Amino acid sequence: MASVDSTGSSVSGRLRSGDLLHAGLAVALLLGVWTVGGLEVSTGKVSSIEAMNGSTVLLPCTYSSCIGIENLYFNWQYNDNGTLIKLCEALIPMEGVEPKVRVLHERVEFVGSSKRNNISILLWNITFEDEGEYICFARNPKEKNRNHSAIFTLIVVDQMKEVDNTLTIIIVSALGGVIGLVIIVMVIKAVVVHFLQKDDEKNKECLVSSSGNDNTENGLSGAKNENKGTPKA
Repeated sequence: MASVDSTGSSVSGRLRSGDLLHAGLAVALLLGVWTVGGLEVSTGKVSSIEAMNGSTVLLPCTYSSCIGIENLYFNWQYNDNGTLIKLCEALIPMEGVEPKVRVLHERVEFVGSSKRNNISILLWNITFEDEGEYICFARNPKEKNRNHSAIFTLIVVDQMKEVDNTLTIIIVSALGGVIGLVIIVMVIKAVVVHFLQKDDEKNKECLVSSSGNDNTENGLSGAKNENKGTPKA
């Protein structure tokens, strides 16, 4: 009886471990699907910009969600040495509905559109004090309040750096020279071929005319010989 009990307990233990394994796999798959379809915000391929003091800059941000949005909340914040200063915030009720944005900074303007999943802002007349990190944040209640954020860095300078285009000019000039040389060679080739074709046509005409003259002379001489050879009656 003891051996039966031990066998039964081991079998039930295996069943429980198998159930736990299946449950773990199911959770992992659900998490994977959740991650793929989850809310994401992005500031684009370039996450920083260098702008002149006194200019106006665009702080880009877009959101995406495979599941869709409902009462999507978003805001922009400025990281002032660890203290987050809110610049604007809004709620997008559903896809395609434009938000009523609450602007909390006098030099900030919302220029986004929910029709393009765009929540970008403009920062007017920037100063050196505006340099730093700007955080675009969004939260989607439809995904159990899943949230995501992206950082955009602003660098303010006195004057823009001059870009040395010497190498570019050299490469463009070299390519232009090569292309020009190829065109000249093609033109020369076309002219030479044209003249050669004309010479061939003239040679053919000369051959045809000379052969015609030879045949005429041969026919006349043959006729004379035949007349001479005819006996008188």
